[in-house]
Amino acid sequence: MILHLGALCVLVLGGLAALALGHRPQLAIAAATGSAVLGSALGLASAIAVLAGQHVTAVALPWSAPHAALNIGLDPLSAFFEAALFALAIPAVLFGATYMRPHLGRRRALPAFLFFQNLLIASIGLVFSARQAVLFLVAWEVMAVASFLLVTFEHEDEEVRGAGFVYLVAAHLGTAFLLALFMLLGREAGSFDFGAFAALRASPASQAAPAALFFGLALVGFGTKAGLVPLHVWLPEAHPAAPSHVSALLSGVMIKTGLYGIVRVLSWLPPAPVGFGVVLAVIGLGGALAAITLALGQRDLKRALAYSSVENVGIIALAMGLGVAAEGHGDRIVAALAWSGALLHVWNHAMMKGLAFMGAGAIAHAAHTRDVERMGGLLARLPRTGVLLLVGLAALSALPPLNGFASEWLVYMGLLQTAANAPGGFSLLGWLAMATLALVGGVAAIGFARVGGLALLGSPRGPGAETAVEPPPGMWGPLAALAAACTLLGLFPDLALRLALPAIAQASGTEYSALADRLAPTLHAMALPMRGGAAFLLVLAVGLALLARRARADREVTASETWGCGYSRPTARMQYTGASFGQLFLSGLAPRAFQPDGRIVPPTGVLPVRATARFELRDPARARLFDPLFRAIAERANRMRSYQAQRLNLQLLFTLATLLVLVALLVLRAP
Repeated sequence: MILHLGALCVLVLGGLAALALGHRPQLAIAAATGSAVLGSALGLASAIAVLAGQHVTAVALPWSAPHAALNIGLDPLSAFFEAALFALAIPAVLFGATYMRPHLGRRRALPAFLFFQNLLIASIGLVFSARQAVLFLVAWEVMAVASFLLVTFEHEDEEVRGAGFVYLVAAHLGTAFLLALFMLLGREAGSFDFGAFAALRASPASQAAPAALFFGLALVGFGTKAGLVPLHVWLPEAHPAAPSHVSALLSGVMIKTGLYGIVRVLSWLPPAPVGFGVVLAVIGLGGALAAITLALGQRDLKRALAYSSVENVGIIALAMGLGVAAEGHGDRIVAALAWSGALLHVWNHAMMKGLAFMGAGAIAHAAHTRDVERMGGLLARLPRTGVLLLVGLAALSALPPLNGFASEWLVYMGLLQTAANAPGGFSLLGWLAMATLALVGGVAAIGFARVGGLALLGSPRGPGAETAVEPPPGMWGPLAALAAACTLLGLFPDLALRLALPAIAQASGTEYSALADRLAPTLHAMALPMRGGAAFLLVLAVGLALLARRARADREVTASETWGCGYSRPTARMQYTGASFGQLFLSGLAPRAFQPDGRIVPPTGVLPVRATARFELRDPARARLFDPLFRAIAERANRMRSYQAQRLNLQLLFTLATLLVLVALLVLRAP
């Protein structure tokens, strides 16, 4: 516990030091980065110690705020999520130290950015370790405000300001539901301490209605932060607007605070019925399919990755829902597989999305654009960064032997067990869910092949891509570390699962020894195929490379133009575009709401001069739900302004009438 508290203090003090060194921005970057690395290393050591079996400790200090207390502690579930936070924070801040150097001239903005960067990491750590509702909500709000100020760092851009506003509104709407949740839990438990909330699990079954209410409030409040569909609309706006290493932290860790909150609330409630799990699984799986479909139509590289985050959160929610439903049905094997897949995917997604976002940031920084249609040919110009980005995209596509495959394979195993052994309708649901998850994986492979092919292969389609140069080691070095983590988690998922077993046992409400026995065959079955398959692929790749080298040994190799169907001089305009690549799936299989709106000006005349085609895919949740809703609210609010524009005596009359109504309510409630 001392290491954890020390980590939080080092992070905050380092951020304050960066503020104090504002007149010397290079020293400010060094202070913020050094303290963030040191604090994250201390936090990671503390989390691993708890997962490895160290005695769980807590600190409780009085706080003068009403109903508040400084109760901080680490149990296996908190330590599991903190391990993801601090493991990603180290490469992220190292990447950011180089990425932010072009902003050294912004002497006022940069030190504040560095302070809020450290504050964001510390506040997320406090969210995971808080053991009291008021402290949790304070840390939650600090996290929201710090991330908002980081997202809007380049506030001169109107699009960035709009993204920040959408994020701030979504964050506080979610917080309103959490405030209601904790107030009701506090009234039910008689205290705002998490230990008192946990005692509600032993409540009688007659309290099923309050449990459903608590679950619903948690699903909306925490689901907004997690990016569950349709509450995800802030995420594709905020993540592209933020600096890339901040995007990595937001996508890799901050949205996981929502998942952590849902798991924590489920651990306080009486054993959840099967219906809770079915609702969570349906929301997760439907959201995953919708999000990865929307990713196919995005030109902005970081926006496509943001929708991929929504997809992966949906996969984790599917696995969590499957685990809850299996526990309610009494199927312990499926519950163990589902919770293992859910939590392992939390770690895996943090690493691979951190790699993808920072790799995309390095590519965009070199090409001076985030538009994949204006990139092309970057693999030849940025070989190190391009290869590392491809590793991240392959991991997100769940291709073996990388880590995305390992955790999704556990979810598939849980769904297969459900489909094969569950009675009646549950078996059918299992088959449908497995087929839908396979469809999600196929669309993800299409989407990331599209992104990687457009950005890295072919010929440059923009002036920035033609002049791009490899970024310095300070940017591609952290990417290499994350790529190694993705590979090791893919090759040794059994070791990662053994370390995570205490957290899986706590999340699933299962005894550690019983869970270890149930997962032993799975752990054994995962180890040999993953490492054996990787060894086979490595030998095959080396063999093919040697054969190709031998075949070229006695031949002259020259460069020539690819045959262009009769055109004498092929150009970059003859390459596939992102719209054409995704058109087959979007036009042929996707529902109408997920099809892009196009504007085509066809060629005319014998010798046509110009023809254009432009497609735009809008998020239906925002276009058809939230935008009309908030527009209607704004119109009605504008009508009420007439009451503000009246004379002072009417304003006083309205105030007096309101006070009388409130007094009457209190008098009626008094008996």
